[in-house]
Amino acid sequence: MNRRRFFSCVALMGGTAVACGHIKQPLFNGHPLPNGHPEKRGSSKAHELKADVVIIGGGMGGCAAALACCRNGLSVLMTEETDWIGGQLSQQGVPPDEHRWIETHGAPQSYHDYRNRVRDYYRRNYPMTADARARVNLNPGNGTVSRLCHEPRVAVAVLYDMLSPYLSTGKLQILTDYKAKSAYVDGDRVLGVQVQHRYTGNFMVLTGDSFVDATECGDLLPLTGTEYITGTESKHDTGELHAPEEANPKNNQAFTVCFAMDYQPGRNNVKEPPEGYNFWINYVPDLTPPWSGKLLDLSYSDPRTLAPKRLGFDPSGKNLDGVLNLWNYRRIIHQNNFMGATYEGDITIVNWPQNDYFLGNLIDVSEDEFQQTVERGKQLSHSLFYWLQTEAPRPDGGTGWPGLRLRGDIMGTEDGMAKYPYVRESRRIKAEFTVLEEHVGAENRKMVAGEKEGAKAADFYDSVGIGYYHIDLHPSTGGNNYVDFPSLPFQIPLGALLPVRVNNLLPANKNIGTTHITNGCYRLHPVEWSIGEAVGQLIAFSRSSNVPFKAVRAKSELLRDFQRMLHEQGVETVWPAE
Repeated sequence: MNRRRFFSCVALMGGTAVACGHIKQPLFNGHPLPNGHPEKRGSSKAHELKADVVIIGGGMGGCAAALACCRNGLSVLMTEETDWIGGQLSQQGVPPDEHRWIETHGAPQSYHDYRNRVRDYYRRNYPMTADARARVNLNPGNGTVSRLCHEPRVAVAVLYDMLSPYLSTGKLQILTDYKAKSAYVDGDRVLGVQVQHRYTGNFMVLTGDSFVDATECGDLLPLTGTEYITGTESKHDTGELHAPEEANPKNNQAFTVCFAMDYQPGRNNVKEPPEGYNFWINYVPDLTPPWSGKLLDLSYSDPRTLAPKRLGFDPSGKNLDGVLNLWNYRRIIHQNNFMGATYEGDITIVNWPQNDYFLGNLIDVSEDEFQQTVERGKQLSHSLFYWLQTEAPRPDGGTGWPGLRLRGDIMGTEDGMAKYPYVRESRRIKAEFTVLEEHVGAENRKMVAGEKEGAKAADFYDSVGIGYYHIDLHPSTGGNNYVDFPSLPFQIPLGALLPVRVNNLLPANKNIGTTHITNGCYRLHPVEWSIGEAVGQLIAFSRSSNVPFKAVRAKSELLRDFQRMLHEQGVETVWPAE
């Protein structure tokens, strides 16, 4: 690669267009930097903070990486674009999607600690029934999607509780409402990231030895000139069984603007129809293979077979014969777990097929286009809510549930929607090793590896964690319907965390070395946490051993020592024998 190449990311700072990325002469804001320190034009220096590690993004991977770094004696600066840390769990309002072994194994000890602390938080602070309080595997919402459906703000409280010793000592600083705007890069090393406060507009420069991209969309990759991939690879590119014939970099999974609601029987909470309702009430998705009918309906395409499949909805929470009651699916508060009249009723999260938004892209678009697309996603979610209030078919033959109420207080917002969209697909680094369907997909593995039915996923010699989820791809911006098929319990290879060129930047979200296909099983809650845990420990090990990240994978004795460190700090690198 030409070392003088400027990447296309441009930040506007003080009226000056600044190219960000891979450049030979160190520049920041268009000026050479004395002694490697970023400063603004003029006599006054930029407000600069320095730490051993700079983590951009305060989601699950970012928090796990911060915990691991601080636990091992490093100082950390972590930013978060919203005012809530926790990512999927909190700002996006998505109760954890987990595998069936999660209560005993299949995630780092730090993730199990998080889950235990959530349960303890409810036992300590809420008036629970004696039965609920005594339940070892307490599920506050008794939602069917997860064994631990809980409120977004509880996730925030528990994460701060886990991080509080390091905040108190100054080892960790968390900067909320800050978004990365540009980066200062010298050759293959990142030296600084400039972030801007969303409301004040103030800039700050964060410098350190190691940088972690834990953003939801892989924002640091274009800013630093780190090579990356987006969208779908072709079958020719990857050889994957379920890959399309042609690649499409703009074909990304739908995002969802989630919301919380409860139900007040006998009340009429219906307001004016939301903007865009006339469009959404008649919208039939144009997908291949075809969708089941209108999007706002209690029918959708079965993810596995793509045949029309009925769903049910009843905010009383009762079981509906033969169909899933969506009310119970992501229910985060089940009033029966709490004393007396603590709650008027249950509270549930809406993250359903009906509010998946796939008519616009969030990846590699301008900031204005990003915000406009999110706003259209909100209009869809508001329209779905209004449809539930007024037109959704009821089991008794009527239509609509006017007592439904948006719970913006649960989501920490005025409009009732989540603070940030639930993003399923990010930019992905070009990595030293890329996880393919042949490594983890049950059918593809059987074909390529010659394994028998029920075979294991590929064994990675450089495993730094384990995880599991079926390969679950939602409808996409390129017009694809669901792609959903079995995978196998897998490992997380260190090679998938190492960019091919940049030496001191690591991914800690959905931006690791996977494909569009394998992202479908590496993107869920415990796997993202596991990636962050491994990244944090890799930074600490590399620093204490005085070796580059890539040397840890390249040298067997270093890799063995690093994996021993992981094991000692509660990370499983192989699945136990059944």
